[in-house]
Amino acid sequence: MSELVTGEAVALELRPARLPSRALAVLLDLVVAFAAYVIVSVVLVISTASLDEAARIAVSIATFLLVLVGAPIAVETLSHGRSLGKLALGLRVVRDDGGPIRFRHALVRGAIGVVEILLTLGVIACIASLVSARGRRLGDVFAGTLVVRERIPTARARFVPPPPPWLAGRFSGLDLSAVPDGLWLAIRQYLTRMQQLDPQVSGAMAERLAADLAERTGTPVPQGIPAAAYLAAVVQERQAREIRRAHANGTTQPAQPTYPAYPASPTYPAYQAYPAPPSSPEGTAPAPVGPEQEGRQAGKSRPAAGSADADRPSTGFAPPA
Repeated sequence: MSELVTGEAVALELRPARLPSRALAVLLDLVVAFAAYVIVSVVLVISTASLDEAARIAVSIATFLLVLVGAPIAVETLSHGRSLGKLALGLRVVRDDGGPIRFRHALVRGAIGVVEILLTLGVIACIASLVSARGRRLGDVFAGTLVVRERIPTARARFVPPPPPWLAGRFSGLDLSAVPDGLWLAIRQYLTRMQQLDPQVSGAMAERLAADLAERTGTPVPQGIPAAAYLAAVVQERQAREIRRAHANGTTQPAQPTYPAYPASPTYPAYQAYPAPPSSPEGTAPAPVGPEQEGRQAGKSRPAAGSADADRPSTGFAPPA
């Protein structure tokens, strides 16, 4: 993956084309160009039979330059980097900043391509592509261009599991401004893949990510809350803030985030790796109930039968006693 930066300082992630796909695209272009060159040459030979030898040589050179050099340059300019071979393989020539190429870019690529592709049978182009980190040939280097893949298979989207209901709104006062995007990405990747990890490995990763997140927010992880549940709750809080901010700007988005339906908790062994804290012994007086504990106890209350909350599947997080 190659990160390009546009003129507006926007980072773009483009996938550079590899040498096999580029070579096949060039081969298709050359087959079409040589077929057109042969047809035009035959027509010109028949039509210029009455001319002298010098004139026929001049016509042959002009035909070579127009068909094998000028035509590819014109095609790349008019199609914004999509020749016939590149269009067939899902490739495209773009500038280093990710924008479409212009005539000067296509001219430099075509002029240098005569030497590194036509005259040397592509040997120089292959060597330059293998040496370059982004697979660029000499024409791309001097023109400031890059061949990228346009058709990339999209992976199936993974959903972040929602936190347990008793953590809803628990972290509304956290300061998330100092959390970098890289840490958010690592947390989301962990939450979407923790069911595939070994329970011990998953627990260690959750503890490390929770410690990094707590350090960035300046608030320690509350006692009795599993690290995975803490990460899921903070991610949900961040999503809720983004939705409220977008809704305040006048966009038509839902006021609350929606999540997919998840099966019962036994499907998520990573959640079950965190047991609930032991309950208080019988006969002891209950501890004073504060505002946070009241909200937590309200979240623990069992919903009425037939209600929407009663039909909602469990997330697998065990609430603290």
